[in-house]
Amino acid sequence: MLPDHPAYQQILAVFANVGGSLRARDLCEALDLPIVSKSTENIRSKLKRLVRCGILVETEPGLFSQPRP
Repeated sequence: MLPDHPAYQQILAVFANVGGSLRARDLCEALDLPIVSKSTENIRSKLKRLVRCGILVETEPGLFSQPRP
């Protein structure tokens, strides 16, 4: 189940547009967030939560993508 926060919808929209793997820093850039430690750690935390929910997969440390059907 997707966590109830608009940021998760924005993250998934970026993945849908890119269609590939992304790092937290890439997502910060795509979401027009400042590239600072606080922003990237916040996004990384959300990505990890989406992995735990089974919505994303972490293909290698720090690299996230949508699972392939």
